[in-house]
Amino acid sequence: MPESADERTEWPTSPPPPWPAAVRATLWWHRSTPVAAEYGPEGPTLPITLAMMVDYLDSPVGPYREILASPVLRRGLIPAMAVPFIAVDSEPSVHGGRAHWRLPKVLATFSGDVLGDFSAAGGGWKVATSARPRGPELPIIGGLTFAQPGDDGSISRATARLRGKFRYARVGVEAEGPTLSRWLRPGTHHGIVITSGQMSTGPAK
Repeated sequence: MPESADERTEWPTSPPPPWPAAVRATLWWHRSTPVAAEYGPEGPTLPITLAMMVDYLDSPVGPYREILASPVLRRGLIPAMAVPFIAVDSEPSVHGGRAHWRLPKVLATFSGDVLGDFSAAGGGWKVATSARPRGPELPIIGGLTFAQPGDDGSISRATARLRGKFRYARVGVEAEGPTLSRWLRPGTHHGIVITSGQMSTGPAK
């Protein structure tokens, strides 16, 4: 995927997982576009695109911000993300994503408030979100699993577990990029905002 291409191989090292962190985030989802499966994993999938903007207030590599998206979900007892696009504004986080979880992190710049108007931009791409929370703040306990392919065909699975508070939101999205514009739908989508949360991402297995 061009948005995740980076010839750089040397990055500041990061500690091994688990990675605990305090977070704020906006998540949204929509039915996958007809071509989204081209950017997803092999095997059975669910036609749901899941994306998020995350503000890590603290972490083992310090504070940083992140965008990630899964064009489709891996089908299973617990559906899993397969993430071909993920960007951050922390060099040690790039190392951590690639070394610990097979996540193809690249560097990007971010601006705005992740719970309101927010944007991320990198080489030849940009995503902007406008979150409009509605309704009461409620407790949330759960997790997200991601399953990343290796060059040898193996699958590396890890789970990020979250406890905190959230609100339902309508999330406006604009996306530009060589492939992002093909599978990350523009428009207003269902979503949630994590107003406060404690997250821990465990080791890959």
